[in-house]
Amino acid sequence: MAADLPPVIVGAGPAGLGAAAALVEAGMRPIVLDEAARPGGQGTRRLAPGLAPAAHRLLGPTGARDTAWREAQEDRVLAACDWRPGTLVWGVFGTALHVVHQGRHETLPFDRLLIATGATDRCLAFPGWTLPGVFALGGAQVALKQHAALIGQRVVFAGASPLLYLAAVQYLRMGLRDLTVIDSTPMAAKLRAAPGMALTAPGTLLEGLGLMRELRAAGVRLVFGAQVARATGMDRLDGIEIHHADGRSERLECDALAFGQGLRPETQLAELAGAEFHFDPALRGWFPITDPDGRAGPHLWLAGDGAMTGGRSAAARSGRLAALSMLAAQPEGTRPLADNLLALRRSVRRLRRFQHHLATAFRWPQDQTARLPDETIVCRCERVTAGQIRQAITQVAGPADVNRVKAITRCGMGRCQGRYCGLTLQDLTAVTSGRPAAAVGRLRAQAPVRPIPIGSAEEEGMSP
Repeated sequence: MAADLPPVIVGAGPAGLGAAAALVEAGMRPIVLDEAARPGGQGTRRLAPGLAPAAHRLLGPTGARDTAWREAQEDRVLAACDWRPGTLVWGVFGTALHVVHQGRHETLPFDRLLIATGATDRCLAFPGWTLPGVFALGGAQVALKQHAALIGQRVVFAGASPLLYLAAVQYLRMGLRDLTVIDSTPMAAKLRAAPGMALTAPGTLLEGLGLMRELRAAGVRLVFGAQVARATGMDRLDGIEIHHADGRSERLECDALAFGQGLRPETQLAELAGAEFHFDPALRGWFPITDPDGRAGPHLWLAGDGAMTGGRSAAARSGRLAALSMLAAQPEGTRPLADNLLALRRSVRRLRRFQHHLATAFRWPQDQTARLPDETIVCRCERVTAGQIRQAITQVAGPADVNRVKAITRCGMGRCQGRYCGLTLQDLTAVTSGRPAAAVGRLRAQAPVRPIPIGSAEEEGMSP
């Protein structure tokens, strides 16, 4: 490896910042890139300036104090880094990143790259999910924390995700009282998962139970074992229909719906950088293959939820592990760090095991796609319906594969590059063809991984 190139970190969430802190401690000045203007990632997104006076109300006194301390630490770390916010990494070719920074296309060579791009909402399509007023759970949080706005005045949070309760409590604390939480997993499944969660991350379990108690104390309706069958409305959302576990149907009037089925890793850049993948049947998703410290290739490390879902603490610790592995790969001139690697690895493994118990408490609704009406739009970008996908699957020569179906229908070729339709496409392909989800494959990543401007496509060297 070339000794004159500093390590490059993509992502300034808990994992990227954990890695940056370790590298700074070792006397290095890593380059830290993030698409956002401010650090923090999704789960630890910083509040909009207008919300700062309400931090104690939104986060609670302890949460506000801990957040202020954490953000001060982050700022100190980034002050010692080559911090480049507002930088979109759209491709990896060989050992060079291709980025857009301040509207210009640039190239950044690397010899040690850590990708810590986190995760986004897992979403399954349902009739009406394209209506204005329907948001992903993460989108509802972005509206509140980044834009100081509520997504509606009568809001339903629905799906199979612990974010249901966090987002609902945040809206409750900001004064919204017309809230409903529809959790598609029955309470019995949560009780079965509780012992495992208590053994692997008791603090996180207690935090989740506290959120549920806060909602109940405020009179918020919590419904378990029910699924959103459809969203209704003409020009925008005016209500939803839910199906209860006992077969009953119910209509709820609302002007906003936030939904999601947990998190999916952002792995497009990792794939372009050379990572290989495996399917985790418990988490029902594809994850990159790494060694215990996050190394995925000769020049590549992965950390945080983009490597394996684990939450904020696991992300920060996995970022530190990756940085230590980077230092071990090129120790000349670096300051050794006195970390207990075995303890750090055990901690990350334990926190990531928690996610497998969480998958029982918030079950993936495998039967939902089988019941999708043919006219349901699956790919919002290309307006591809469930019926078109089913028909395409019957036309595939040989075993059905999501990339073949994509080529026939254009599902996954739009602006989001399959981030929001990919899981529905995977499940539809598996159910329709009678094959396991692992056998139908995953959508292949292609550059650019996000839309980029072409008006200023002149490339410049981005010297480290």
